[in-house]
Amino acid sequence: MDSLQAGLALAGGAILLGIIAYNAWVVRRNTPRQAERLEPEGPPESGEAADPALDAASLPAAPPVQGRLDERIDSIIPIALDAPVSGEELMARLPATHRIGSKPFAIEAHHRMTGKWEPPQHGWLYDACRAGVQLANRAGALTQVEFSEFVIKTQAFADAIGGAADSPDMLQEVARAKELDKFASEHDMQLVLDLRARATPWSLGFVNQQAAKLGFVAGAVAGRMVLPSPKAGMPHLVELSYDPQIALSDNKDNIPLHQIALSLDVPQVAPEENAFDSLLQAASALAQAMDGIITDPAGHALSEQAMSEIRAGLRTFYKALVKHKLPAGSPVARRLFS
Repeated sequence: MDSLQAGLALAGGAILLGIIAYNAWVVRRNTPRQAERLEPEGPPESGEAADPALDAASLPAAPPVQGRLDERIDSIIPIALDAPVSGEELMARLPATHRIGSKPFAIEAHHRMTGKWEPPQHGWLYDACRAGVQLANRAGALTQVEFSEFVIKTQAFADAIGGAADSPDMLQEVARAKELDKFASEHDMQLVLDLRARATPWSLGFVNQQAAKLGFVAGAVAGRMVLPSPKAGMPHLVELSYDPQIALSDNKDNIPLHQIALSLDVPQVAPEENAFDSLLQAASALAQAMDGIITDPAGHALSEQAMSEIRAGLRTFYKALVKHKLPAGSPVARRLFS
């Protein structure tokens, strides 16, 4: 082989090696970043789930919204009783449904001894009842059809316990519902930040692992993780979400995730919990750990000025809710904005 042939062979070999190296780099770049393998401190207990972040048994129950019927957001029908009725009898006559259309429906009884309204309980006597249906929520305002169903169900319950129901005017209550729905629609606020992979996409296990380090736990549905409130029984502070189809896939750790979303449901959380700061801190920590970039849902990078404007908007939002006696994080606000 002469020198020219040798040179061409060497050049060809170098090009081939370059192509192989480039292809290997592309494969690595497009392979989802995997979670670190952590050695267990001891043998797993029998029946222990392999992935606690996705174990259905470990999912935290959604915190119930506590609070009695409230005239600010409920249409209420009082039910007079000729004589006290036991909690057992009231419970036996309660309607089977807790909803009318898309609105929560409840019946409460007036405790003869304490004077408080509560769901009927065994072992107590009650001297009055009342039924209520929510005037509005994120599904919209109470309709005339829903109000009519409310009156019918309440009257049936009143007849069953020997009571007299005093229903309010339908047109007046529907007008109240529309007014409340208009206020809620104009003052609702949900903040969303996207976290996008700069180069190498992520695997689901990697996302779960990094989020868990910050305190996130599995949500109640596929494709969700939540950052719990430090206060027991209160709504979560921040939600992390991704494509639920990936979470349900048998091959989930080999499907690349290019972005996730972090969100804050503002009226659900009291301002003193500083949930917006938790949102920013979680986004920043995940961006650093996962080599991501924080953007708005349109893909625009967020500036300090944008953050300042959001903070100012939050202050205005909180003041508006307080002015209407619906402070963020209160049971009544959590019910309205649900």
